[in-house]
Amino acid sequence: MPSMWLNISSSPFLLTGFPGLEKAHHLISLPLLMAYISILLGNGTLLFLIKDDHNLHEPMYYFLGMLAATDLGVTLTTMPTVLSVLWLNHREIGHGACFSQAYFIHTLSIVESGVLLAMAYDRFIAIRNPLRYTTILTDTKVIKIGIGVVMRAGLSIMPIIIRLHWFPYCRSHVLSHAFCLHQDVIKLACADITFNRLYPVVVVFAMVLLDFLIIFFSYVLILKTVMGIASTDERAKALNTCVSHICCILVFYVTVVGLTFIHRFGKNVPHVVHITMSYVYFLFPPFMNPVIYSIKTKQIQSGLLRLFSLPCSKT
Repeated sequence: MPSMWLNISSSPFLLTGFPGLEKAHHLISLPLLMAYISILLGNGTLLFLIKDDHNLHEPMYYFLGMLAATDLGVTLTTMPTVLSVLWLNHREIGHGACFSQAYFIHTLSIVESGVLLAMAYDRFIAIRNPLRYTTILTDTKVIKIGIGVVMRAGLSIMPIIIRLHWFPYCRSHVLSHAFCLHQDVIKLACADITFNRLYPVVVVFAMVLLDFLIIFFSYVLILKTVMGIASTDERAKALNTCVSHICCILVFYVTVVGLTFIHRFGKNVPHVVHITMSYVYFLFPPFMNPVIYSIKTKQIQSGLLRLFSLPCSKT
């Protein structure tokens, strides 16, 4: 009996594509592949521009680079297993690979929230204290913020992922998605998972929700400052520097709320809807962020025009 338990517990997990639509997996993979390629090209181009263009060597664009790197990380973490399941029907994944993937997926989600908070801090300083902007947000300060955001996320997720290695897995080894998520894996554990159920809730409230509240409060203060500017043109100019960031915040938090509502209150919703919402959560923000900044930020537009050797309009 113990040896049989060991065999069951060490069996690889099985990833799942779109149940009931297996025959259409190749067709479903096409829009996903296009989205992945667009994300890689869009965020990769942003990173190249920020590194190559000296006009973009400012704190605002350094934080944008962190956002693009985070989005690339999420994409590169999920893409291999998703395409492997949809193209090759290769569903098996070892415990170590699964837990590592779950760690990076959840860590990068919190990193994204932290980077959006850092970008809000950047806009807050730029508008509330413009004369001291460059002395407050030095390159060293930006690096420290970036390291802090990554360490906060990495250390906060580590306890629940480490515990996954200790659990025996004696139930079905079939996961609900084509990538590993902590909440999926713990459902298969034959052990007391109370800590792994409660701790993520604490992390979400202590970090993601708190990040949003601080961002919201910072924009209240920014709006108060902008309304105190006498010139209408100067007001519009100040607010315009925040539009791209606000759009990215909405894209990220709306998808988070949408996914949360589907999981919490969509008990009667078809399972394929849950799976689709998960893909929306992991693909929509990384796809939209480069688009938003390319459309709304003149410096990025100018950099793209220079990159592709197109004449840049001065109007």
